[in-house]
Amino acid sequence: MTIQRFIAESERHFPSATGTFSELLRSLALAAKVVSREVRRAGLVDILGQASRVNFSGDDVKKLDLFANQIIINSMEHGGNLCAMASEEDESIIPIPEEFPEGKYVLLFDPLDGSSNIEANVTIGTIFSILKRKSRNGRRRVADVIQAGNNQVAAGYIMYGSSTIMVFSTGNGVYGFTLDPTIGEFLLSHSKMHIPHKGKIYSINEGNRLLWSDGVRRYIDFLQQTDISTGRPYSSRYVGSMVADVHRTILYGGIFLYPRDKKNPEGKLRLLYEANPMAYLIEQAGGKASTGERRILDVETTDIHKRVPVFMGSIEDVCIAEDFYMGKR
Repeated sequence: MTIQRFIAESERHFPSATGTFSELLRSLALAAKVVSREVRRAGLVDILGQASRVNFSGDDVKKLDLFANQIIINSMEHGGNLCAMASEEDESIIPIPEEFPEGKYVLLFDPLDGSSNIEANVTIGTIFSILKRKSRNGRRRVADVIQAGNNQVAAGYIMYGSSTIMVFSTGNGVYGFTLDPTIGEFLLSHSKMHIPHKGKIYSINEGNRLLWSDGVRRYIDFLQQTDISTGRPYSSRYVGSMVADVHRTILYGGIFLYPRDKKNPEGKLRLLYEANPMAYLIEQAGGKASTGERRILDVETTDIHKRVPVFMGSIEDVCIAEDFYMGKR
């Protein structure tokens, strides 16, 4: 089952479908192939290393960040499917050029999550979120971009690792497609992905331990204690690339955390480009995604680069983490 066939067959369940949304997903799949090719050739084509600037969020920008960002923009702006885009790498909304048709969807994306790992050849990825526009006209409307995550009509990620995998949901479960380089097609490899109700793995940057709140420290201490009846201690796994850590969490269960701390009092991860799309996937896979206090998909903002704390994974694990975070345990 190719991704093209999957999209076409899914569309048949909606008699009123115009094909616009399907074309949007197909364009994203094509962009993923191009970025995947360059990731694998990065060391040969002088695309590794710093780009001598930082992005709006204050992160060092890699050359491959800029390449991936531009490839996605070029692939998506001309199809007539979008009215606007926004990227973690750009300070403001990316308008659709006047010469291209105006569409009814909005695309938000992190072009290369985990890019600090590029030169170490560690798994990196692209994260994307798709929403329907709210405005009746105009190509640069902030209101179309800053919608709450529960308005998403699709979300996903492309993971560039030992293989390239595109995982997405359109609201009817989570599906994964692995790129077969011999035929240049994404093939269905993970059908109806479902996260276990409880896991045995936690994923957090323990180098920040001294910066955490007391509740987070007590929760991690709890996971490290031995108690056979509750499946503890948990194993610690942390790649430092959200795509890789969340992908493992969906497959095996457990919890991924990036809490607020003394260095990042609002949290580290961006709501629109990272937290919302991953929360959408986690919930579609049967898990739970929280700021530690409330559902991520209910968070509203007026800032396209807003950051939030993230607790996501198996329902039971996230509920216990919330209890510690809010001082209930």
